[in-house]
Order: sequence, then C-alpha cells, then structure tokens
Amino acid sequence: MANLKEVRLRIVSVSSTQQITKAMKMVSAAKLRRAQNAITQLRPYANKLRDILENLSSSLEGNSGGQFAQVRPVDKVLIVAVTSNRGLAGAFNANIIRQVNRLIHDQYSAQANAGNVKVLSIGKKASDFYSKNNTLYNGNHNEVYGDLRFDVVAPIAEKIMSDFAVGQYDKVIVVYNQFKNAAVQIVQTEQLLPLQPAATNSEQTTNNDYIFEPGKQEIVLDLIPKSIKTQLYKAVLDSHASEHGARMTAMSKATDNAGELIKELKLTYNKARQAAITNEILEIVAGAEALNG
Repeated sequence: MANLKEVRLRIVSVSSTQQITKAMKMVSAAKLRRAQNAITQLRPYANKLRDILENLSSSLEGNSGGQFAQVRPVDKVLIVAVTSNRGLAGAFNANIIRQVNRLIHDQYSAQANAGNVKVLSIGKKASDFYSKNNTLYNGNHNEVYGDLRFDVVAPIAEKIMSDFAVGQYDKVIVVYNQFKNAAVQIVQTEQLLPLQPAATNSEQTTNNDYIFEPGKQEIVLDLIPKSIKTQLYKAVLDSHASEHGARMTAMSKATDNAGELIKELKLTYNKARQAAITNEILEIVAGAEALNG
C-alpha cells in the first residue's frame, strides 16, 4: 500500500507540473504574437535601409563610410551575445553561449589569449555565464527586455560605435537567434563593425539618375549610424521573438511528456492496485480454507 501511495502522490505532482507547463505555453504563445509582429514589421525597413546604404556606398569612390568603415588589423574584438533573461526555453540560450565560445576558442583564439576579446551580454543568461570570467566579461544590458523599444537599444549601439571609433575595438560581432517560426530559431553571427563593403554585383548595379540633397557623401554618413542602430535593434527583436517561440515549443513538449508520464504512472498504479486486491483475495481464500480444514 505504501507503493500505491507513492505512485498516487507522483501522479498528483506530475499533473501539477503539467498545468504549469500548459499555462506557460499559453503565455508564451500570446507574447510570441506581439514579438513576431514587431520583428516582421521592422525587417522590411531594416533591409531597405541596408540596400539604400549599399547602393549609395557603391557609387562613391574611396573610403566613403567614415570612421565606422575603417578596416584595421583585428587585435581587439567585442562579441555581443544576445540571450534572454529567463530560461525554460530549451537550447535557446545554450546555443548562443556555445557559438560565442566557438568564436573565442577557434576564430579569435590569439586575441583571447592576449586578453583582447570581450563579451557584452544582452540578456541575463549570457551575463550569468560570462560574469564569472573578468577577462572576458564587459558588462550587460539586461534591462532592455523590460521596455523593448528602439530608443532603449539605440544608446547601446551608440556606446559600441564610440568605443570602435576611438580604437577600443577593431571588430564587433553580434551573436543572436534569428526568428524563422515558432519551432525554428537560427543562430546568426553578424559583423556589426566595421561596416562590410557592398557586394559588387553587376546585375544589382543601378544607373538611376538621382538628385541628392545635400549630397551622396552626407547622406551615407547620416545613414550609417542609423543603420548600425537598426541592425542591433533587429537582432534583439529577433532574439525576443525566438525566445518566446522556443519557450512555447519547449513547454508544449514538456506538457506532452507530462501527459505520457501520467499515463504510465496510472497504468503502474492500476497494476499495483490489482496486485494488492489479488493478494487480499488470496489471503481471504487461504484463511477460509484453513477454517474449513
């Protein structure tokens, strides 16, 4: 009977967990809709801004990108790791940390050995992991998810740009999860600074006769900071939508697994209960036969 009690208590415990995972799935699904709308609305603007910038830059001679397009020997690297503030999202955060570690140990191992690789975290999970290493850790901006707006992310990009301009970093990399759908998030590694030159493709070259005011050079230099801020904001929005998609998927699987476990526990409980009843019947029959004997 003690075994029956243990199984019964475990069924109650798993049922309570299933209710929690089901509720978390519904909450993530509601948040995912808003986050997905935000990133899908920003992507056309971000892509068009990048296309305009590349189109204008390709028509200018020399180094037209200013200080943010200066390509220097890569001695100092900043990696911006975009994770979430909360867990229970499957491998969402672990994939980002794994990719950042791969960059540190493989692509930028020489710089890391010299102590010239820094990690700036956006999201508590990355800061929890890298804050233990004072050589790598360069602070966090976990507060952005409290009020995720362009005006909140833009100052982070401005600080990164100013550090790059004064030579504190020679390259800035952003690692984040790109949102594809609720079940698929793709880890992306993008170069934020210096600006990469536009691809020279003759098929994409346009010969439209535009009139520029005040001029191409001024427009390019004005668009570059805005493009960098938008790119970082897009990465954070992508990560935000990916987080809710990953958590919804993880909680859905957890709910299904809890249901399967409850079925197995109920089957075990019924078998144990039948065995206990059978044993009681056998004892009664044996006692009756002993009395008749």
